[in-house]
Amino acid sequence: MFNSFTIARLPRIEFGRGSFSRVGSICRQYGNKILLVTGAHSFRNTEAFSQLIAEFEDSKIEWMQCVVSGEPSPQLVDEAVQQYASHHFDVVLGIGGGSALDAAKAIAGLLRVKHSVMDYLEGVGPELKYEGPAVPFIAVPTTAGTGSEATKNAVLSIQGKDGFKKSFRDDRLVAEYAIVDPSLLSTCPPSIIAANGMDALTQLMESYVSTNANPLTDALALSGLGAARDALLPLFHSAADSEAREKMAYASLLSGICLAQTGLGSVHGLASPLGAFYPIPHGVVCGTLVAEATRINIEAMQERDPFNPALKKYAQLASLLCQRSFSSETEAHSALCQFLSNWCQQLRLQRLSEYGLDEAGLDHVIAHSRGSSMKTNPIVVTDEELRALLKARL
Repeated sequence: MFNSFTIARLPRIEFGRGSFSRVGSICRQYGNKILLVTGAHSFRNTEAFSQLIAEFEDSKIEWMQCVVSGEPSPQLVDEAVQQYASHHFDVVLGIGGGSALDAAKAIAGLLRVKHSVMDYLEGVGPELKYEGPAVPFIAVPTTAGTGSEATKNAVLSIQGKDGFKKSFRDDRLVAEYAIVDPSLLSTCPPSIIAANGMDALTQLMESYVSTNANPLTDALALSGLGAARDALLPLFHSAADSEAREKMAYASLLSGICLAQTGLGSVHGLASPLGAFYPIPHGVVCGTLVAEATRINIEAMQERDPFNPALKKYAQLASLLCQRSFSSETEAHSALCQFLSNWCQQLRLQRLSEYGLDEAGLDHVIAHSRGSSMKTNPIVVTDEELRALLKARL
C-alpha cells in the first residue's frame, strides 16, 4: 500500500519548442498592463525579446520593465515594489534565469501588499503570515537548472560575512503559467549550462531520497534524471543541440516540481550559507558538492541506519545514471559517487576555495546550514561529516 501524500499547487505548464509564441496571448487573459521582469542582458539581446515587445505594441499592451542584475536582494524587491506599485499592473511576467524568476515572483507577491519582503522571509524577520493578494505571475525560464517556474519559493540573498540566503514562500506565489520553451536555452554559455544542469541533477537526486518523497515525485525524479543523464554533457558541448535543450528544460522543470513537494538535502542545506557568505554561484555549489555529499550520506546510513530506504534508492540511481546493473548495493553506491565525480570534472566545476572559502570559514558555514533543506536529508549528518564534505571540495 502507498503511504498518504499531498501534492501542493503547481502552475499550468506550457512546454515545448514554440511555446514562447503564446506568452502575449496568455498575458492578455489577465489584462493589458504588464510588468516585465528580466535579467540584465542575455534575454534582452535576443530576437525573442524583440518579437515580444513588438507584439505588446501591436496589441496596445502597456508595459514597463524591471531589470534584475545578479541574485536578487530584499532591497531590490522592496525598491521595485515601491517604484511600480502605483501602476496597478494586471500581471507580472518574469523571463530569465532563476534570479529573474525569483525576483519577479516576490515582486508579484508584494505589489498589492503594504509590507517589506523582510517581513515574510523565513528565519530572518518577524515571519508574518502572508495573506496576499498576489498579482498573477507568469514564469518563462531561459536557463535549465533552478526549476523556479514550478515552485512557491522566491530565494533572496544578502552577500557577505553576515549575509543570508532565505526564501519568501507561499502557495499564492506559484506562477499561474510556466511557459517552458527549450529554444530559449540556445544563448546559454557552457559555464551556465554546467552549473544550472548540476543544480537540476542535484535537486532531482535530493528529492528522490528526501524523507518526504512519495511515489509520484519518485516517478518524476527518475524521469527527469534520465533526461539529464542523456542531455547535460551534449548540451554543455553544444548549446545548438535542440534535442539536448528539450531534455534539459524538461529535467529542470521536473526538478522544480519535485523539490516543491519533497524538500531537498544536505547539498542545498550548505548552498544557502555558501551562497550568502561567498560569491559562489548556486549551481557551482551543487555540482562541486553532490558527489561527496552522496558518499557521506551513504556512509552515514550504512553506519547508523543500515535499513534506511534511501540506500536502495541510491543504488537505483546508480543503475539509472550509469545505465548498467550491479552485483551489490555497495558496488552500485561506489559507481554512483564515481559517476558524479566524473561529471564534476568534465563540466569543469570549480572548487570552493576558488571563491574564498578556507578551513577557517568552515564552522561559520556549518553553523548556518541547518535550514529547511537539511531537514529532509535522508539522514541527519553531523557537523563533523559536513566539515569533511566541505574540506573535500576546498
